[in-house]
Amino acid sequence: MKRRSYRLSKVGSLNNLNLVTEEINPPSEDEVTIEIRAIGLNFADVFTIAGLYKASPKENFIPGLEFSGVIIDKGRNVTDFHINDKVMGSVKFGSYTSHLNLDHRYIIKLPNDWTFEEGASFIVQALTAYYALVPLGNITSNQNVLIHSAAGGVGIYANRIAKKFSAFTIGTIGSSSKYNLLKSEGYDEIIIRNGNFKNELKEKLNGKKLDLVLDAIGGKIQKDSFDLLTTTGRMVAYGLSQFASHSARPNYLKLALHFITMPRYQTLTLIESNKSILGFNLIWLYERVDQLRNMLHEIEKLNLEKPYVGKVFDFDHLIEAVKVFQSGRTMGKVVVKNY
Repeated sequence: MKRRSYRLSKVGSLNNLNLVTEEINPPSEDEVTIEIRAIGLNFADVFTIAGLYKASPKENFIPGLEFSGVIIDKGRNVTDFHINDKVMGSVKFGSYTSHLNLDHRYIIKLPNDWTFEEGASFIVQALTAYYALVPLGNITSNQNVLIHSAAGGVGIYANRIAKKFSAFTIGTIGSSSKYNLLKSEGYDEIIIRNGNFKNELKEKLNGKKLDLVLDAIGGKIQKDSFDLLTTTGRMVAYGLSQFASHSARPNYLKLALHFITMPRYQTLTLIESNKSILGFNLIWLYERVDQLRNMLHEIEKLNLEKPYVGKVFDFDHLIEAVKVFQSGRTMGKVVVKNY
C-alpha cells in the first residue's frame, strides 16, 4: 500500500520537509494500520524540525506526535480494536502522514461526539497539562496557579484541570487578541505580558500566595514567576518557546543569546527558599505505555470539555500550517486535516 508522508531529510530547516509517496508495510501482529484523518501540531514538532530536540532522529524521518483516524487493518493479536473504529493517539514521531502502523496500546477510541480535528487536539495537550499539575505540581484544592501561554492547547487544558481543584488561575498571553478566549475559558485573571510583568503579577495576586507555575516560555518571565512563588511553591517547566524560530531556519545567534541569559538556579537558593523547579517532556512517557494509559484513564474521569481547535489546514498545506503555528499568533490547537 502507498502513503503520502512529510519526510524530513535532515533536521535544521523547515525547507528540508518534503511531501513524498512511499510504501507502507502491513501491520505487525500487535499493530493497527490507521488512515490518518487529522494531525495535531505541537511545539515539539517545531523544535524537532529545527534540530533542537535531543529525543528526535537527525535525518530521514517523519515528524509529528499526535493524530486521529480510522483503523483499516490490524494484526492478529489486536482484539480491543476493530476495522473502521475511529481512534486518536500519540506516536514517538511519525504522524505527518496519510497512513500509520502503530502498536494498539498507543491509541484510544474517539468519543462519538468528537470530530477528527478534536481528536487530534487532545492527548498531548491533556497529558502535558495533567502531568504538570497533578503528579509533578501536586496541586491541591483552592491553590493559586499561574499558567503561561494560557491560550495554547496546553494552557487551555491546564486551566480546565486546575478548575477541577477549585484553583484561582492567572493566565498570561503575548497578545490582547487572545484576551476574550481566556475570559470565556474562565481564567480568574489575565496578564498580557510586557516589561512590567512582575509588578502586574503582584497586582493580580492581590495578596494571595503563588503556589504553582506552569511555564513553557523561559527567560526573564520564568525568573520573575519563580521569584514570586510562595514557600513550598513549585514551578513546572515543560517548554522553552523563546527558543522557537519564527522562520524556516533557527537564528543561532539569537539562540545563543537566549542560552547565555536563561535563568540559573543555585541548589542553595532552592533549599533556603524552600521552592522547587521541575522539568519534563512527554517523550519519556512514550516508553512507559502502561503509565501513559493510566494517566489517560485519570484524565477521562475529570470529564473535561472538548478541545478548542483554533485553525485547520488541509494536508497539502501542512508546511504552511507549521509556519503559522510557529509564529506564536495562534490560539488553541492548530490541526491539519486529511479528508
